[in-house]
Amino acid sequence: MKIIGIVCEYNPPHLGHARQIQILRQREGPDAVIVCIMSGLFVQRGEPALVHKQYRAAAALEMGADLVLELPISSALSSAEGFAAGAVGILGPFCHALSFGAELADPVQFHRTASVLLTKEFSQALQAPLARGLSFPAARQAALESMGVDSVLLTQPNNILGVEYCKAMTTLGYSMELIPIQRHGDYHAQAPDPLEPSATALRALMRTGQDWRSYVPQVVWPWLENAPIHTIAAGERAILGRLRTMAEAEFQALPFGSEGLWRRFMHQCRQQPDVTSILEAVKSKRYTRTRLNRMLLCAWLGLTHTDLQTPAPYCRVLALNDRGRSVLRRARETGTFYHVGQPVESSWWTVEQRCSDLYGLCRVDRPEAPGQEIRQRIRYRPS
Repeated sequence: MKIIGIVCEYNPPHLGHARQIQILRQREGPDAVIVCIMSGLFVQRGEPALVHKQYRAAAALEMGADLVLELPISSALSSAEGFAAGAVGILGPFCHALSFGAELADPVQFHRTASVLLTKEFSQALQAPLARGLSFPAARQAALESMGVDSVLLTQPNNILGVEYCKAMTTLGYSMELIPIQRHGDYHAQAPDPLEPSATALRALMRTGQDWRSYVPQVVWPWLENAPIHTIAAGERAILGRLRTMAEAEFQALPFGSEGLWRRFMHQCRQQPDVTSILEAVKSKRYTRTRLNRMLLCAWLGLTHTDLQTPAPYCRVLALNDRGRSVLRRARETGTFYHVGQPVESSWWTVEQRCSDLYGLCRVDRPEAPGQEIRQRIRYRPS
């Protein structure tokens, strides 16, 4: 029995995601077990997930997944490196392979690029472009080019994450087979492609009440049709209320605030009238917008640099079928897995409940009542 891990966000699930699972089934056979590790209520781009994790986890089962785990928020809101390390750290002990969508479907190239990025020579070459004020992605590309290494793999978002998965496997000592599935179309396309729609385009359709059904597998429709929509804009006043009352020490403790960025962010939070103005005022060529989005979100959620550097003490189970249940028994021998709805003796559980309560303030039509996290149950679907 081959166990294949998929790192995902399904924000929202669409035809491209279903295609990936179908390709894996065709390639590995019907006995393969597919385990998804999915971002929960907040995603790596620094926003609330468009729909609640329960709907997205149920949709994953309908698309063919066997077990859906939640990527802890400490990893989900981290950089690409931290995001990948968190996912690989959970899947590595019990999965045989790791699959992800990418602009390039060449595992050899991913491993080759990852190997270069882990060398001392690359670390040294990186210092000069960073000193010139380039953002980390631009500095990384410049460093590789100065070493005579082709950097084209690191110009596309899915490829970048693929390289980070390889780095994490090497660093953590896991030897999972790498199965990149080529993704067609533009990751950031504003107009949805009929076969491989971008999540960006789908989110826009769903936020504005337009028809999205032709871009989503029909089996997923029931889980998205009546799902409440959540956006950063809906929670803006709650976010501003937090930002305007934060002490200097709280700004200083934020993630992503190195090189004095936290001070610049604090100054703009005390000057600007809204979230967009804050981010625009802080933005520069050195700092990517997603980094600033994550920093703002962590400020609102009360997450510090230490929080994001501390691994969560458990991994939550969101959904499963019978095959997933059998794999979960095996996974428990290698890690700590927590079923939704059970009490947890951990300070991290308090953090999760707080983040869930704040997520409810991002619902577009009306705020949600607090206390939702403790009432959740695992979604079970017979195989």
